[in-house]
Amino acid sequence: MKKAVLVLALILIGSLVLFGCGEDNGDTSNDNGNNPSGEEAAGNNDIDFSKMIEARGSDTMVNLGQRWAEEFMNEYSEASMSVTGGGSGTGIAAMINGTIDIALSSRAMREEEQEQAADNGVDVVEFVTGRDALAIAIHPDNPLEKLTMDDVKAIFTGEKRNWSDFGGEDAEITLYSRESNSGTYVFFREFVLEDEDYASFANLMPSTQAIVEAVEQDVNGIGYVGLAYLTEGDVKPVAIAESEGAEAVLPSLENTVSGAYGVARPLYLYTDGEPEGIVDLFMDFVMSEQGQQIVEDIGFVPVQ
Repeated sequence: MKKAVLVLALILIGSLVLFGCGEDNGDTSNDNGNNPSGEEAAGNNDIDFSKMIEARGSDTMVNLGQRWAEEFMNEYSEASMSVTGGGSGTGIAAMINGTIDIALSSRAMREEEQEQAADNGVDVVEFVTGRDALAIAIHPDNPLEKLTMDDVKAIFTGEKRNWSDFGGEDAEITLYSRESNSGTYVFFREFVLEDEDYASFANLMPSTQAIVEAVEQDVNGIGYVGLAYLTEGDVKPVAIAESEGAEAVLPSLENTVSGAYGVARPLYLYTDGEPEGIVDLFMDFVMSEQGQQIVEDIGFVPVQ
């Protein structure tokens, strides 16, 4: 009798084991390899994808920011993001006022902006996400090929106003500059003009693309644009020499990376405090290999 009971017990145990195994196999077959790993799923579950990331600022960086956003949303289908321009100063002001998550800026924040942020309780965190070189752009029919840094300064401060001063045609130079809220305007004024004022007759343009279009239609025009806005046939970049007698170098990715072309600057993203949640996920994407490849694809120099 005891022997019969033991056998029955063993049969029952075996049935339970087989049932359990069958249930586990059923879970695996339903997975189909589409579920994220436990670590990835746990990480994504901590992120509120219902929050839209809002970024604003530099017109130089707006195309880059929009490409980052597009690829980020492709990578994370639940994410949503808005990227708009308006100038570095506009983006920084919006970040300080708490109306956006990320400011795009082609210049470093000014001391007074840092003070405004502190007064508003904003803990500014700065990220260098790439580098840009500024090209001095002229009309393709302008025979000029090179200038020195001093020449560029003399042109944009209005000290010299005729192309004949630089071996060109006897024609008055038309200046095209960004508006004062632009990070490009500030960088150019500080770095190239050595803090001197732009000529009073310079045409202030609302975007870099507006400068490209103006110079394209004006044989006597000259402006400054980021590498990403140089399109073959539209405008012609001028080779720049650091000083008289030095080698003149054309703006390019290679010459920017090597340091041979000196009119270059960092590209920044600013946040209020260390990024968290979906904003942190986006910043990780920006600094990833994929994000930095986008920097290069757009025409800037990656930092990673």
